[in-house]
Amino acid sequence: MQVLSKCSFGLGQGWTDIRLSLSAVGGISGPECSRSPSSLPRQQSAMPSIPPGIRYISKHLPRLLSPALLTYASIHVLQAFDIQLPFPSWIACLLSGPLVLTLIVQRRDWLDARAAAKNGATMGPVLPGWIGGVQMFFVKMIDMYPAEGMSIVLAKDAYTTRVRLLFQNRTITADPHNIKTVLATDFNSFEKGSEFQEVLGPLLGTGVFAADGDMWKFHRAMTRPFFHRERISDFELFDHHAENAIGQFKARLREGHPADFQDMVSRFTMDAATTFLFGTNVNTLEAGLPYPFYAPAAEPAAAGKSHPSSAFAAAFQQAQIIASARNRLGEHWPLQEFWVDTMEEPMSVVRAYLDPILREAIEKKRRSGSFEKADVNGDREVQEGETLLEHLVNYTEDHTILRDEILNITTAGRDTTACLLTFTVYMLAEHPEVLSKLRQEIMDSVGPTRAPTFDDFRNMKYLRAVLNETLRLYPPVPFNVRTARRPALFRSSPDGPPIHVPTGTRVVFTPIVMHRRKDLWGPDALKFDPARFLDERVHKYLTPNPFIFLPFNAGPRICLGQQFAYHEASFFLVRLLQSFSEISLAPAAQPPATRPPASWKTDDESGWKKEEKIWPRSHLTLYVNGGLWVTMREAEADKAAAETSGSS
Repeated sequence: MQVLSKCSFGLGQGWTDIRLSLSAVGGISGPECSRSPSSLPRQQSAMPSIPPGIRYISKHLPRLLSPALLTYASIHVLQAFDIQLPFPSWIACLLSGPLVLTLIVQRRDWLDARAAAKNGATMGPVLPGWIGGVQMFFVKMIDMYPAEGMSIVLAKDAYTTRVRLLFQNRTITADPHNIKTVLATDFNSFEKGSEFQEVLGPLLGTGVFAADGDMWKFHRAMTRPFFHRERISDFELFDHHAENAIGQFKARLREGHPADFQDMVSRFTMDAATTFLFGTNVNTLEAGLPYPFYAPAAEPAAAGKSHPSSAFAAAFQQAQIIASARNRLGEHWPLQEFWVDTMEEPMSVVRAYLDPILREAIEKKRRSGSFEKADVNGDREVQEGETLLEHLVNYTEDHTILRDEILNITTAGRDTTACLLTFTVYMLAEHPEVLSKLRQEIMDSVGPTRAPTFDDFRNMKYLRAVLNETLRLYPPVPFNVRTARRPALFRSSPDGPPIHVPTGTRVVFTPIVMHRRKDLWGPDALKFDPARFLDERVHKYLTPNPFIFLPFNAGPRICLGQQFAYHEASFFLVRLLQSFSEISLAPAAQPPATRPPASWKTDDESGWKKEEKIWPRSHLTLYVNGGLWVTMREAEADKAAAETSGSS
């Protein structure tokens, strides 16, 4: 589960998308594990006293200098025998590094091609580039749409291709058959990998998002019982926070200003997630909603950033932004944070907030006199009113493991639902006929005031179709990544030879590209049409090939919280549309630098951009650049207008 808000949580503008971004956060899940946490691998802590760049150089310097040193020594040996080179020795030393690197790459390519031939496979198409693909690594597409570059490239190569970045091979795919191989049928051949953990470890630690192997199984087994249906079908928590959020939204609109729906719903999901997961509401809604950039009240509203309730949320979000920037550079991220580990400051705030809560949960368990630890081989029964943290301390009292898991699930619990709700409201604003039909279903099923129940949602087919169609076009995680633990085979085309995926290859798969493929979803794949999840198109496209729709991952790591996200988003939408009958975008309130580039109207090879009224961007998850600024018509205004018309 995962959109990061834009305004008062401190999300800086101007983060540019790299055309072939290679990383994203994955899903959660997996089988059980019987090992105790003490026997599991632990996260290695970084040395804060040594700058990241120095650590990086000290790690790589011996390998970089070895060719030059060996060349220098060899030249001196030759000179001892009066053998002189026809060029200065410093040139030989300088060229030795690139020469050795070239030989290593050529040897690796030869071995890979040889292994592929043994299996009747090929290495697959490769995206041309120069200097080890460095141009793909550093080119910043200032007005690029997330994953659009992948869409254009993949459409030319049967939706699976290779790209070499800094002399390392990457395989990029939007083929559901190959994604199924990674996530399900050959699951054990792929993992998040050490590079993923090195980049995201300071944020996610050994939690379920970043972990592999036994540690991942342990976290998965601990968390699974908490997401049983009866736990995620108690909507009283949602109702309290939704009432607060929608009340503030109404107040801002009544002042005559548009409001940022993305900011509001990100606060709602943060407050709901922290209450649900560790029993402490961070109260981000108390800081107040932002005003449009042009409003005289914008400065006072900005003061809300310093509100005590915003400290944790702002630091948590900043850590996610930094992690996203590191993702783009992979293991080379220390080069952009050479002297200062920029993750340390926000994470120190996060730890300072969480650690007392963790200590209190552990002490509470000890005071209860319970010393038995739950068995990860069996689902522990979650007690009435128990939070996730209170549940987890029955498995382990390890402070680091508890913090890592809480942070992982908090990331998921907030961002996925916030993203889903933000883009759903965007689509409802753009498609009033869909909004009208959805609101009618809500009125028929729930009425104008009653809170919805689990049974209501089971019968509200159009509501689920609206959410699914939003997830299809705007999946919270537009691209994801795995690393091959051992050689694997991908499909190249229905009739072609398979593609060999060598050990260590980073595999990037792109749900957003797959979700928009016309050959998988029909000629209207780029159109927002919830009916495609209700009519004959379900049986034509989705039923025979369910892996074409992966908003929550699949296989053993399928998102544990997907039903939680559906329920939370459904509940909030019902409450929202009980309060409002019309939604309109407010483009004038959008900060000018965050509006869709004018070039999108004409430069749109993918067909994705020309109709967009907002600018989708991506860090760990998808979000609207600058926020989703809207106006809404209150339902009471409709009722009053009808009564006035009737009396006349």
